[in-house]
Amino acid sequence: MPTARDPLYRRHRFPPEVISYAVWLYFGFPLSLRMVEEMLAARGIGVTYETVRQWGRRFGKAFSDRIRQRAPARGGKWHLGEVVISITGEQHWLCRAVDQNGSVLDVLIQRRRDSRAAQRLMKKLLKSAGTPPRVMITDKLRSYGAARATMGFHVEHRQHKALNNWAENSHQPTRRRERIMERFKSSRQAQRFLSVHDQVANLFHIPYSGAVTADFRRASRGRAFATWREISTTSASPNPFGSEVD
Repeated sequence: MPTARDPLYRRHRFPPEVISYAVWLYFGFPLSLRMVEEMLAARGIGVTYETVRQWGRRFGKAFSDRIRQRAPARGGKWHLGEVVISITGEQHWLCRAVDQNGSVLDVLIQRRRDSRAAQRLMKKLLKSAGTPPRVMITDKLRSYGAARATMGFHVEHRQHKALNNWAENSHQPTRRRERIMERFKSSRQAQRFLSVHDQVANLFHIPYSGAVTADFRRASRGRAFATWREISTTSASPNPFGSEVD
């Protein structure tokens, strides 16, 4: 039975299942807007890439906010790192924090990586997380230590390049998206896109370490699909044309 139509979809002629599928494809995989358009066309759905872009803008933030609300408590060990990105020929810094399980806590695009920039990131993290971490791990950039001292942030701070692999590895999907999107067009666009992208990635993050069984991975994927149905208020899995994934 179809679910009641969420007010979020008001004045949209396409079913919520199709919209949520398009949003899931765009934010969940390294696909361009035109690729998503072609994938929908293969299913007999005629929409333009501009429509997909508008769906991403309208529904992406709403979905990511709902994912955050349903997310389990994050770990107490925060890895903070930054990577340089080019936006319209200007250098910006993509600052991202992840916990010890690989879940992205938050992301912030900034022009500098000085102590003020570190303070802005840490304040944003504390606001979204609600509780401070047990341990904060960074590379040897001194800005984090200066920001922690200025804020009176009493938490264990470990600085070592090799300890911060979680933060460094978290930037790799962004690099792939940069290539597909032919770079971000503005810092606002990058901030908006990555804020949604990282939350969708959190939801569908399935561990593949040797200690994890296939049954556990299937169960994790099933829970992720169930959560996606809840946050998008649809009755189908992200793929409305396929079978239910359990």
